[in-house]
Amino acid sequence: MTARRYRRDGGVVTFDAELCRHAAECVNGLPQVFDTAKRPWIQPENASIDELATVISRCPSGALHLETDDGRRYGL
Repeated sequence: MTARRYRRDGGVVTFDAELCRHAAECVNGLPQVFDTAKRPWIQPENASIDELATVISRCPSGALHLETDDGRRYGL
């Protein structure tokens, strides 16, 4: 499986399900963005770029990444 990309103004969130270890840092950190009951389950427009960067940086598996339009990168 390839990583899925979720675009929003200011950047792109990438999720690789094969790497995910279900630590729930994302779901607990930004439930308005990471909601497994919704489709798509990642809705990055529901938080600021800074909020996304903070939570994505806590992902222990490296399944989540954020690349901002100005070239900043977050995640393992």
